[in-house]
Amino acid sequence: MESKDQTAIEIEFLGTGTSTGVPVLACQCPVCRSADQRDKRMRTSALIRTQGKTLLIDCGPDFRMQMLRASDYHIDAMIATHVHYDHVGGVDDLRPYCYRPGHFPLYAREEVLHDLRMKMPYSFGKNPYPGAPQFAEHVVGDEPFLCEGVMVTPLPVWHGKMLINGYRIGDLAYITDAKSIDESTFLLLKGVRLLVINGLRFTEHNTHFSIDQALEVIRRVEPEQAYITHMSHEAGLHAETDSRLPDGVNLAYDGLVVRI
Repeated sequence: MESKDQTAIEIEFLGTGTSTGVPVLACQCPVCRSADQRDKRMRTSALIRTQGKTLLIDCGPDFRMQMLRASDYHIDAMIATHVHYDHVGGVDDLRPYCYRPGHFPLYAREEVLHDLRMKMPYSFGKNPYPGAPQFAEHVVGDEPFLCEGVMVTPLPVWHGKMLINGYRIGDLAYITDAKSIDESTFLLLKGVRLLVINGLRFTEHNTHFSIDQALEVIRRVEPEQAYITHMSHEAGLHAETDSRLPDGVNLAYDGLVVRI
């Protein structure tokens, strides 16, 4: 039983929408007018719980509202996938987690940390503003790393022409904003039981997988279960699109909790 508890992984989807969120402002399409709560998609983010730790993957501009409705407010560290605003725009709202010895652990590629230093000099400068969030920076490279005692494997993927990171934690792989995946990363996905992957919409996009392209990746990886995230309103109504997906594949939705 102790071994099972140590290897168990839980993911809570804080947000499953694209950069605009859903509903989109001023849009009157059926998805944006839907009363189904699964069609309300905040910007993409997730909590991963394992080995007694809770890791936040990405912190977008909806972070505060996401955590107010999350099942548990505790977070031990943040891991960023890439520098775009919809994935790091809520970092300032981490300040309640920063009042701790050693500051709040933030793991990211160097370009992400550099961008945050430029945008938040009041936190990252030599003389931080009193009360501003303070972070313990950890540069993520290509090799697996320990994040608060949890082994995390970077999964490099291409967001158009931008190299960004997905992450594998045990039997869970989390990939967002990908458009293509190199063979070396497919090798790192071998044996994954739960795959979370982006599927923006049904039509082609130049920097994101379409839903059909996400399904191609899922067929190749062969996880026991897969969830599609980072969806726009063009992904359709949750109930309709989800019913058309293959067995073992579902659309994620905000607030969904999955345990393996």
